[in-house]
Amino acid sequence: MNRFKKVIKLSQVPRHQLIIYIEVFILTFLLVSLFFISPGGKFSFPVVNQDENASPSEAKKFIKWVDFDVTSKAMQEAFRYDVNTCQSEIHLNWVDLLAYLGARYGGDFSRYSTKDLDGLAEQLLSGKTMAELTAKMKYYSYYREAYGAVLDGLVGQYEIEIPSDNAPLYATPALLPDGSVDPDKVWVKKYGLKGFSPIAKGFPYNDFDDFGVARSYGYKRQHLGHDMMGQTGTPIIAVESGYVEAIGWNQYGGWRLGIRSFDGRRYYYYAHLRQNYPYHKSLKQGSIVTAGDVIGYLGHTGYSRKENTNNINQPHLHFGLQLIFDESQKEGNNEIWVSCYELTKFLSLNRSETLKNQETKEYNRVYDMKDPGIPENFVAPEPPEKEN
Repeated sequence: MNRFKKVIKLSQVPRHQLIIYIEVFILTFLLVSLFFISPGGKFSFPVVNQDENASPSEAKKFIKWVDFDVTSKAMQEAFRYDVNTCQSEIHLNWVDLLAYLGARYGGDFSRYSTKDLDGLAEQLLSGKTMAELTAKMKYYSYYREAYGAVLDGLVGQYEIEIPSDNAPLYATPALLPDGSVDPDKVWVKKYGLKGFSPIAKGFPYNDFDDFGVARSYGYKRQHLGHDMMGQTGTPIIAVESGYVEAIGWNQYGGWRLGIRSFDGRRYYYYAHLRQNYPYHKSLKQGSIVTAGDVIGYLGHTGYSRKENTNNINQPHLHFGLQLIFDESQKEGNNEIWVSCYELTKFLSLNRSETLKNQETKEYNRVYDMKDPGIPENFVAPEPPEKEN
């Protein structure tokens, strides 16, 4: 065999093959140019976390996807460390702890071990800082921002009414509507879980991990929420303090509420509310709600363009949580919805007690709460043009 490769001259290539070669070369060059060459003429890889509608000088980086896989056990154990150290010289933040573990596990909390959390807490309590421990963790900052978007509003300081029988020495008397002292309640300041289960205390429900299962009404899609099966009329509770961003009918969700957190990161979606009387009568678009408030009633409306239609087979609350790192993610193909199954298991630690007013048939919370996370003189922004 000749050790030299045979050289083929262009003049020897048939005309139709030559044309094909030239077209393939030009097409390849154009594709490479579009993918790698920036407007400034320099080669660069495309930025994933960037606003596609912004000009190069205005481009913003933000998280575009979150898989929230943290187990309720991990949340509970990290939360206990947070509460138990809230008055200590070294206060362990539960979201910091979970973000560290998320970075260590690559987000896969099926690998979670209490020993890993205990070991991390021991290092921090011995004087090491989170900055030192995460210095070589490439993705810690991502997990801190992502998990913080889900959890940051749920733990902190607050004031709440409790039965006067359990009153500590530092309690403040509660007042009745006429200004007199309520003999049954007092106000206390607390640090801990100020987020609530979306189902009121004393009302049964059942659920399972159904995030991502198939749905077919309207079009084939994934279920981007968590269904909590219960009795029609069960009081539905505000998980976190916020304001009513959306209220009314949606053909998929029926009577539904959308409540936005004050930091703008979380949009809580409560759907399939009761026919004829879906919402607490105090609510309207822009209303401020406090975590633990009654906001509506469980039902089975939806799957119809006609308002007030019961077209869902089994009464349940569809509870959804959307994360918003940039307003461009609020509507459309860039929405980020996370699984809430483990989160609702964790929130079941704190269920709001309610009482029915026999005259108005309206439920209200028994013990009021004051949340310092509610801004003073807050005015809700104008709602988006499209609503979920």
